[in-house]
Amino acid sequence: MTQNANTHDEVRTTVRAGYAEIATRGSTLGTGGCCGSSSCCGPSVAEQIGYSDAEIADLPDGADMGLSCGNPTAIASLQPGEVVLDLGSGGGFDCFIAGPRVGATGRVIGVDMTPEMLSKARRNIASYTARAGLDNVEFRLGEIEHLPVADNSVDVVISNCVINLSPDKPQVWREIARVLKPGGRVAVSDMALLQPLPEAVRRDVEALVGCIAGAELVEDTARFAQEAGLADIQLERKPQHIEAMTSTEDPLYQKIIAALPSGTRPADFITSLNVTARKPA
Repeated sequence: MTQNANTHDEVRTTVRAGYAEIATRGSTLGTGGCCGSSSCCGPSVAEQIGYSDAEIADLPDGADMGLSCGNPTAIASLQPGEVVLDLGSGGGFDCFIAGPRVGATGRVIGVDMTPEMLSKARRNIASYTARAGLDNVEFRLGEIEHLPVADNSVDVVISNCVINLSPDKPQVWREIARVLKPGGRVAVSDMALLQPLPEAVRRDVEALVGCIAGAELVEDTARFAQEAGLADIQLERKPQHIEAMTSTEDPLYQKIIAALPSGTRPADFITSLNVTARKPA
């Protein structure tokens, strides 16, 4: 199934519908979101991209839907008392990992544009509170291009395989800079391109919802952050995610392989990327 989602509204509609289906049925268009097939995305893949057994075991049931391409809470080095904002929080996976790290004096805010995801995350709060003994996580409905968060109010912005879904990535980075306190920091795990994808892949709806077709070049990601006013920008390529997904024979990645030039593989075009930056004080 392919569709030319050539306007911002069409892209948002496509992504919202895909992730609503993930939230309600556990799969969409044959994929499970950024991680690919929902059937392949268990703890083994989460472990390969940086999550520990203990982190996964402590999550509320259903919070891990295999939508990760990295571990932003690890690269963020969260501290007690900090206010954390998670862009595209889904079922609350990274929010519930961040909560114990910031403790009772901290706060974690998840923002997602899909009502079905928001409902799922909010249902998980009771289980999180029972397990962690904390009431410091909340979820808000909103688009990451227009965050429902006050200026200069957040210590850390995290995001996990979500920004590449946005049709207006420069605006997302401007919003990140707006909500961060002076001296605040950002830690993002996302998909990025090492070279442009073939047009057939970029047009594919599955690849869009799977966070591949919407990915930008690595150097453009850095430029967006810099133009938003952020400093100390660091990029770390993490090819393990792509290698893991290719080795599982995930249907989305197999489809991408078929569309690539002969003799190439997904890792020649796509990488998981850790991005850290700071808002000047």
